[in-house]
Amino acid sequence: MLRIAVLVSGGGSNLQAILDAIDSGKLDSVRVELVISSNREAYALKRAESRGIPTMVIDAHDWPGPRERDDKLLEVLNELNPDLIVLAGYMKILPESIVGRFPRKIINIHPSLIPQFCGEGFYGMRVHRAVLEAGETTSGATVHYVDEGVDTGEVLLQEQVPVLKGDTPESLAARVLETEHRILPEVINRLSREVK
Repeated sequence: MLRIAVLVSGGGSNLQAILDAIDSGKLDSVRVELVISSNREAYALKRAESRGIPTMVIDAHDWPGPRERDDKLLEVLNELNPDLIVLAGYMKILPESIVGRFPRKIINIHPSLIPQFCGEGFYGMRVHRAVLEAGETTSGATVHYVDEGVDTGEVLLQEQVPVLKGDTPESLAARVLETEHRILPEVINRLSREVK
């Protein structure tokens, strides 16, 4: 059984995709042990709570500074010691103390075809706006390992999404999100088979 912690900041649709894949049997050897949010208003918390999954909020506003917040997150993850940490719309950059403690055990989903439109400053709608402004004909989603850089870890899976005539950042984001919902559980499934 692959024991995972899911880190979130917003609506939690990628968390929901994981839970749906567990329900359908596509992720038959995966259990979500804990959902941690950087935002106490995140709807993802309600998704987890409705399923009886333990949740925790580690909000920057509750700590004197980012170091203390990161230390608390590391403490919680050390105690849980999950097999895999999944960043599912988590809007904070993990410090080296956490990345170094869990090498090749942290994955992230990013809404572009890395190495394009990634790194610091490229998140959320900013990514889709940049894709359209650059006149790209394709975009996509990438699942990758998290390392000490920002979106620089080994790519595990990518899938292209066409950019259509008349696309807005919102319409492109919606299509990319559908792809994220498909490929994130696929990677988790692959990794669960490797730990058996």
